[in-house]
Amino acid sequence: MNALACTGLRVALGDRAVLHGIDLALPAGRWTAVAGPNGAGKTTLLKALAQLLPAEGAIELLGRPASAWSPRERARRLAWLGQAEAGAEDLLAQDVVMLGRLPHQDWLGGASAEDEAAVRAAMEETQSWDWRARPLGSLSGGERQRVLLARALAVRAPILLMDEPLSHLDPPHQADWLAIVRRHVERGGTAVSVLHEIGLALQADDLLLLRDGRVAHHGACGDPATHRAVEAVFDQRVRVHPVAGRWVALPREEGDS
Repeated sequence: MNALACTGLRVALGDRAVLHGIDLALPAGRWTAVAGPNGAGKTTLLKALAQLLPAEGAIELLGRPASAWSPRERARRLAWLGQAEAGAEDLLAQDVVMLGRLPHQDWLGGASAEDEAAVRAAMEETQSWDWRARPLGSLSGGERQRVLLARALAVRAPILLMDEPLSHLDPPHQADWLAIVRRHVERGGTAVSVLHEIGLALQADDLLLLRDGRVAHHGACGDPATHRAVEAVFDQRVRVHPVAGRWVALPREEGDS
């Protein structure tokens, strides 16, 4: 089954067409990284799939038309982590994460024991529990990003959409993020993440490359065809190499063959 799919997806922002009739199927139970040059339409695609902006074309969520899901049903199945998200700076970190549980709560109802447990588990997984009583505005960029990731995890949705989730994270916490995503997929979940770090994007199961608002390539990260597509979409300015059993993308220096 596909976690997300679209047919003829078109998005315009103002007078500018950003996505041009994209046909796409993202299988459930896999991690798909989305990459491409600046302005390729990566964030726009992710927002369109999440129904966060107007779009033309057909979108499916878990095999059903997106329009067939109520907002609450959709919010329980799809968690979102946006790029450079604004937040209520005076809210305590724990209360920010609790916002992820709103789709599971009754109208005007308080947090349940299950909600409390989900929030604590998410904050412990992102190593943000220790500052749960601190206002969001008092946190560093990396600390804030881990709290916002915890909010998305607290939803316990099968589909996790993340736009530039590694923003402000140092290398050790980037490694922690990779482990979190892999655990989510191992539990049967689906992850889709926009990443500028091509080396980290190549650690995903599949890589979706965009260029000029169109799909340039969609394939397994270990496939040599995907590596050649990475090099092509970045105008041969990077090269994909095997390093210690993984694939990395390094800038091509003048004179490289």
